[in-house]
Amino acid sequence: MKYTLNKELDKMLQHALDLCEDGNFLDALKLYDLALIEDPTNIHALIDKGVTLQNLGRITQAITYYDKALFVEPCNLNALINKGASLHTRKKYDDAIQCYDTILKIDPKYAMALAYKGLSLGEQGNFTDALKYFKKALSINPDYDLASISKGMVKELIKSIRLEKSKIL
Repeated sequence: MKYTLNKELDKMLQHALDLCEDGNFLDALKLYDLALIEDPTNIHALIDKGVTLQNLGRITQAITYYDKALFVEPCNLNALINKGASLHTRKKYDDAIQCYDTILKIDPKYAMALAYKGLSLGEQGNFTDALKYFKKALSINPDYDLASISKGMVKELIKSIRLEKSKIL
């Protein structure tokens, strides 16, 4: 019977993902709720519900679901990266960086965590370190658009700041 339950739960989660892809986030949330009634510690349902809430702009609720997932699996990279991105959205850059640092202790070559850390550092005005993290991300994945675009923007900002300082002196 357990196999049938898992099979039905998998179908439900796949249907919820399909709904999200079609932009039907509210209907997807209903399915995630049903899935979590069946299995309250289902890591995929917890994280995907968090992502769905994040897509709806319900960031605080999303973070709650990432935390629930991290309670089940403390080193889940997917939950950590999404929690970090949500914290970044809330302008809690230090907390976001903590999530990315946790990921990078587990997997130092996680390009997305490197780039996201660069974004949070950049938001804090730490452009030199941000640039370093974008370069690290690109050394792992040279085609990573977010890191490439961000690297270019930070280089321009640094150049502009230097130019302004030279005008003052």
